[in-house]
Parts: sequence; C-alpha cells; structure tokens
Amino acid sequence: MMVFEIHHIEGFDPTGRMFSRNVRIDVGENGYTGHFGYEGFLVQSSEYPTVEEVLSDVALKLQKKGFTELRTRVNFREDRYLAEREPWVYYKVS
Repeated sequence: MMVFEIHHIEGFDPTGRMFSRNVRIDVGENGYTGHFGYEGFLVQSSEYPTVEEVLSDVALKLQKKGFTELRTRVNFREDRYLAEREPWVYYKVS
C-alpha cells in the first residue's frame, strides 16, 4: 500500500467539540482504504474501488460513534499540495 491522497475531515466529536484531522487514503492492488485517528479512536475503511466510497465509509463509521456535521476535502494528491482549493464534501446522517 502507498499513500494516494490525504483528505482533511472536520466536524463535531461525540462530546460536541469541534475536531479537525486527516484521513489517509492508501491505494493497493485491489482499491483504496482510508485510515483515521482521533484521541485513541482509530477507524479503517473497508477496501473500495473509489476514494468517494472510502470517505463515505469512514464518515458512516464516525457517525455511528456519535460524530456529527462531517465534511471532507482533499488536501494532498500523491505528493502535490492542493492548497485547500478543492470543494468540501458534506456527509448527512442516514
């Protein structure tokens, strides 16, 4: 696996505090996986054919643990910094 993208994720944790972290997107032979850590809480996505599916999986897992108002945007693609120019993607609670 190698790091393909780094996405910024932010929202509110289960205690209502705002948080801001990175989701590392790795690429392997069969697709992409995402990795997120927050105060000892670790989330890893399943493997998917698209980055969008990986981020949706991470967001859903966080929402199930009480995280709210989640949004992401890509900040690095391979070794290129995108200077926070990319649009935010918002995740609604299902």
